[in-house]
Amino acid sequence: IYADPAKRLELYFRPKDPYCHPVCANRFPTSTMLLKVKRRTKKKKKQLDGEEQIQPEVQFEMEILGTVTTVYKFQGMSDFQYLAMHSGPDGKQTSMYDKVLMLKPEKEEFFNRELPLYIPPPIFSRLDTPVDYFYRPDIQHREGYNNPQVSAENLIGLSRARRPHNAIFVNFDDEEIPTKPLDAAVQTWKKVCTNPVDKKVEEELGKLFEVRPVWSRNAVKANISVHPDKLKLLLPYLAYYMLTGPWRSLWVRFGYDPRKHPEAKIYQVLDFRIRCGMKYGYAPNDMPVKAKRSTYNYSLPITVKKPVSHTVSVHDLKQGLGTSSAAGTKKPASSRYKLKASESIYIFQEGALPPYRQMFYQLCDLNVESLQKIIHRNDGTESECTERDGWCLPKTSDDLRDSMSLMIKQIIRSTRPALFSNTTSSEDGKEQLAYESGEDEDDEEEEEEEFKPSDGSENEMETEILDYV
Repeated sequence: IYADPAKRLELYFRPKDPYCHPVCANRFPTSTMLLKVKRRTKKKKKQLDGEEQIQPEVQFEMEILGTVTTVYKFQGMSDFQYLAMHSGPDGKQTSMYDKVLMLKPEKEEFFNRELPLYIPPPIFSRLDTPVDYFYRPDIQHREGYNNPQVSAENLIGLSRARRPHNAIFVNFDDEEIPTKPLDAAVQTWKKVCTNPVDKKVEEELGKLFEVRPVWSRNAVKANISVHPDKLKLLLPYLAYYMLTGPWRSLWVRFGYDPRKHPEAKIYQVLDFRIRCGMKYGYAPNDMPVKAKRSTYNYSLPITVKKPVSHTVSVHDLKQGLGTSSAAGTKKPASSRYKLKASESIYIFQEGALPPYRQMFYQLCDLNVESLQKIIHRNDGTESECTERDGWCLPKTSDDLRDSMSLMIKQIIRSTRPALFSNTTSSEDGKEQLAYESGEDEDDEEEEEEEFKPSDGSENEMETEILDYV
């Protein structure tokens, strides 16, 4: 706790009780001294009025041991404590700790015993300091006023309000595709597009969609420099968003239906995750590509510091964020908002590791000859576009993942040969690849489950829809 300034110190009044809820102390800087005080008492005999009496003589010795720079103060209130107890018919409380706590390996009879229902609360209070609720009096309406009927429009829901970005979403099963943007999307972009730089960005993105009708947002960000908040308004102006199917999470030019063009298979998306586990020869901690987040780094309610997000107003956008308005920045406007290592963000290259453990690649961005051969195996013979495989042959995605995983394994083998000391021959690699390919797909999914993209990942295209809904 001391090593992390954002954590609070927990105090458990009953440390051996797993149902004990702690009280938390906040961390404060201080400049005080730590004293060591000794109290010495000497007994002396004195003669008073002919009688011998013992009078103690007390002496104090003080020594400064050092300075204290950090203190923890318990300023919050103690929360409710939920005990493993059961109330009998006569009101007598009976402890259930010996029945619900397994302190040693038990036999089957321990789990088959009849016990009263005991369900501890899933969460305790998130705040330990008093908070004013600011109750308001009931609104006094005029005579004749009737409350509106309950509907979805006047209920407070669990989801946030729709953001006015006016994107058009299309499912793979939808028969028609949009040919033009919504009027609101046009008006919103025209309202923001107020300077020549924005006009140039609009032209550049239009040319990108002319050359290639299907783009991922990261590929767009790697090719043109535009403020992220403006890109959210510009994309719905020029393209629609695919929700499902082989082009899911991609932006498609208005009027273009990839389901009707077999040549659109090169724009399909591949969800690739770096395989990691002992059966692949290396543990998660041995991976050169680190995970964006971990269960060990979650910020629980006991933390005191949380990052503050920076909001951008429409006024800022009108003033031309991403143009010459940002004073003091050395980076030119032409590349200020381009992704770092832009090509590696959306292009897979042989001999290079992906920047994240989960990547969404378009098939045309797999810049390896052997992978392109797998993609183009059925050129000229495409007969049907399916939701799972698109215009490609069945299992094409699995074959691509196997080949890419073997390439990544060879890269890790060359950089950390000690991890693969047990695998010596190339046949072993082939056997390992065959084992990975399809016989243990369930285990593969379990291994990959850990590496879902995190908040802030540069390639989190699956969650891009949250910017528009």
